[in-house]
Amino acid sequence: MKHLFLILFIFFGLQVNSQGLQSEPNLDKKKKNILLISEASTYTIALVGLNQLWYADYPRQSFRFKNDNSNWLQMDKMGHTAVSYYSGVVGIKAYQWAGFSRKKAIWYGGMTGSFFLTIIEVLDGFSYGWGASTGDLIANTTGSLLAIGQALKWNEQRIQVKYSYKPSQWADMNPEKLGNNHLERALKDYNGQTYWLSFNMKSLLQIGNENFPNWLSLSLGHSGNGMISAKQNSALQKENQLQRKRQFLLSLDIDLNKIKTKNKTLNSVLHTFGFLKFPAPAVELKKGELYFHPIYY
Repeated sequence: MKHLFLILFIFFGLQVNSQGLQSEPNLDKKKKNILLISEASTYTIALVGLNQLWYADYPRQSFRFKNDNSNWLQMDKMGHTAVSYYSGVVGIKAYQWAGFSRKKAIWYGGMTGSFFLTIIEVLDGFSYGWGASTGDLIANTTGSLLAIGQALKWNEQRIQVKYSYKPSQWADMNPEKLGNNHLERALKDYNGQTYWLSFNMKSLLQIGNENFPNWLSLSLGHSGNGMISAKQNSALQKENQLQRKRQFLLSLDIDLNKIKTKNKTLNSVLHTFGFLKFPAPAVELKKGELYFHPIYY
């Protein structure tokens, strides 16, 4: 439930703030104040909400780390990377709008996700039965640096982290962990999630042909299934005789950020949902065997 609240609030909170900021015509000083107040409000409300919904149920402990890097076939780490990456992308746009210098906007805005998620790890570190995850910290930093590095080198995101989801057959076996409804499962059931690196071919390969679509991307995906608990050797896994399996995928994708229409509202909608992998044919590699999916989502 913690990550459900976190992802929904941070990503969409920052996205909505940045959409509103982009249309604000006032002076830079006022823009900076709007940005800082919006960001501080988002952080404060999110942290207070998380404390009441999650951390209040756990007694405090002295700060400690934990190693959960083998959990969920690392799908949870990919989720951290994705949230940090997109928070950074939105943060960079917001700081640029506010009039910060190019490098400051990229670094300050790009670290938005890592900053917030690091606070979450600190709270985890003081919560009994939990601990700050070194793997989560690395994943958070990776997402931020991916956004920052591309902005510094290209002034755009040519390689994007994307997400797709389809309901899995395993969620009903452990709804407490994997979610009780479709919304929770979209964020908690790692069996149904796929994380992608989507490469914009025209931008990366510098294709000069004007007829080549600038929205066409090639995506590499990673997913897993057979996971009803974090670890393979858990009692629940053994009881159901489930073996976790990792999948790798190759697919085409559409870069919604490259699609421009005459309708500003439609453009905002397209850009807001640009983090979703577009359903398309895919080739899957699982345990040394290839499978073809006419449509994978």
